[in-house]
Amino acid sequence: MKKLAILLLGIALTLSFCAKKEPSVVLEKDSPAYNLALAVSEKISYYNPEQNNPLVKTKYFDITTGDVFNILQTNFGNRAQQLKSFQPERLKSIVDQNARQMSEVKLQLREAKLMGLQVTDQEVDSVIQTRYMRDDKDRFMSWLKNNNIDYQTVRNDTRDGLMLQKYNDKIFEKSAEVSEEEIMDNYKQDKYATVRHILLRTQGLSDSLKVEKYKQMEELLKRARAGEDFAELANQYSEDPGSNKNGGIYENFTRGKMVKPFEDASFNTPIGEISDIVETSYGYHIIKVIDRKPEEKPFDEVKDSIKAKLQREKQNKAYTDNLEKLKKKANFKIVEY
Repeated sequence: MKKLAILLLGIALTLSFCAKKEPSVVLEKDSPAYNLALAVSEKISYYNPEQNNPLVKTKYFDITTGDVFNILQTNFGNRAQQLKSFQPERLKSIVDQNARQMSEVKLQLREAKLMGLQVTDQEVDSVIQTRYMRDDKDRFMSWLKNNNIDYQTVRNDTRDGLMLQKYNDKIFEKSAEVSEEEIMDNYKQDKYATVRHILLRTQGLSDSLKVEKYKQMEELLKRARAGEDFAELANQYSEDPGSNKNGGIYENFTRGKMVKPFEDASFNTPIGEISDIVETSYGYHIIKVIDRKPEEKPFDEVKDSIKAKLQREKQNKAYTDNLEKLKKKANFKIVEY
């Protein structure tokens, strides 16, 4: 019975230890990172270094304002002071982006270590020599000193980068396989599209204003499908500066050149017809497909490039799918503030 009690105590202690999150960075008062966070907290109070508020939460760790401003100061040195001059919207975007990237990297590095992957000092030294120092170590070290960047930071970042590369190479091992059939199917697809489109921008708008934009687009779609001249509607109403003076036209663009929803509509809507309302990061679009053309070069001439493109697409999908799996496993959550 005593042995059982000791065993249960051991299990409880183990579970307690495993459940403990990794500590977040607490900025030292009057340090450069602390003073930077304090200065920008005048624009966004949530960044007050005394509060060290969370930006991303997981069950393994939290990314706090201390983590982000520490890494910004460490990686960019004196250049990080530019943040003080940014408007709140841009400042928040930079901080949020860094918090998300830091958390994604930490999740992948954690998984890499669980897999037993390692990076040697020799590998780190080789990359630093090739990428940074080349034949002039003194010049590189002087640049670090002038920008208030610690050399150990460069080593740590390089080590993490190599670890991520090894980890993702493992993830990509099978995903990069492309068959001859896949290459031929891709070759037979239409490669070029010519369209006219109308854009009503929604970036930075409130939800209520987005609703108004959508209603306006519904009316434009109705008018276009009723037979009004699409080019004239684009000239009058489109808010795309790249095409609204020439009838909203984009000619002979290839797959991969436009944001995905726009591309999908351009290559899937029948020629001569108008798409439903398409939402992208820019806003609401309606798209009239003017023409599409297949690849004009012989198959043997483009086979290798098609294979490489399909491999990149599969790798990108594998990366995204794996990252989403890690986030789900970690109860990943972006904190709203």
